[in-house]
Amino acid sequence: MDWTNKVVLITGGTGSFGKKFIKLLLAEKQPKKIIVFSRDELKQHEMRVAGYEHPSLRYFIGDIRDRERLTRAMHGVDIVVHAAALKQVPACEYNPMEAVKTNIMGTSNVLEAALDAGVSKVLALSTDKAVSPANLYGGTKLVAEKLVIQSNAYAAGTATRYSCVRYGNVVGSRGSVVPLFLKQRQSGKITITDDRMTRFWLSLEQGVHFVMRCIEQMEGGEVFVPKIPSTKVIDLARAIAPNAKIDIIGIRPGEKLHEDLLSSDEARHTIELDGMYVVQPAEAVWFGYSWKDKGTTVPEGFSYTSDNNSEWLDVEGIKTYIAPFEEDFSSGKLEG
Repeated sequence: MDWTNKVVLITGGTGSFGKKFIKLLLAEKQPKKIIVFSRDELKQHEMRVAGYEHPSLRYFIGDIRDRERLTRAMHGVDIVVHAAALKQVPACEYNPMEAVKTNIMGTSNVLEAALDAGVSKVLALSTDKAVSPANLYGGTKLVAEKLVIQSNAYAAGTATRYSCVRYGNVVGSRGSVVPLFLKQRQSGKITITDDRMTRFWLSLEQGVHFVMRCIEQMEGGEVFVPKIPSTKVIDLARAIAPNAKIDIIGIRPGEKLHEDLLSSDEARHTIELDGMYVVQPAEAVWFGYSWKDKGTTVPEGFSYTSDNNSEWLDVEGIKTYIAPFEEDFSSGKLEG
């Protein structure tokens, strides 16, 4: 796919993923234009001050709850990456209607606006917490996924196609436990909720490159799941603060011991490829089923969870992931 003549819009473009996506997209793909769509003028200003002032960049203030503003922003856009969301689990539990308005209704607005504006490709970012959700955040992302995939039924007679990317915890992103552990390290005590807990991990750069790859390959209707390593949260704590005391404080409401990226129910229509799984639409009433000719069907009853993963990061492996954040935290660029 040739990106050089494409106009790309990213919702939530001032977030951790958005900034890394824009940086790598400019460096590697040189698109015609990138539109940063977000609601916070201060964060847009801070991006500019931090060096995001490329001639191809445009800053667009707007909220995904505002469909008219989205339609205006998407005029002439070829590709939409939908990264805007409320994603803090406790905040979503305490403010449930706000989570619904942004993560569900906001996603609906993005999909409708893209169809009205004639956008070619929409790729939405999802999370492992959308699989068998145990909290409201995961529930809203599950609904958002369903909206994205099933919207292909509305778009089948047009050029617009919708797909999802679903992955695990991004090391060092906003809300990540890494900045928290770095901050706690200074006190000599780190708190974890359960010493059995496991999580999927990937770096921001890995996430961005996976999203780029999926945009280039998507046909519409797929949920793309990368093959990424798991880690024990207690090993993460030991990698960050080997000399700190570890306190087990008990699992929090809505928190899982292990996360799921693929359920056994989805396995019935999932294809395994090099470096990823592709969940095909359960009902192939439009398109998105040619993936069966590109990979292999996963075994009956297969599931992909953070505790049954074949790839694990040990303490030394974890250190390579968190090394960039050590320096940022020491210089004050990364806050807990």
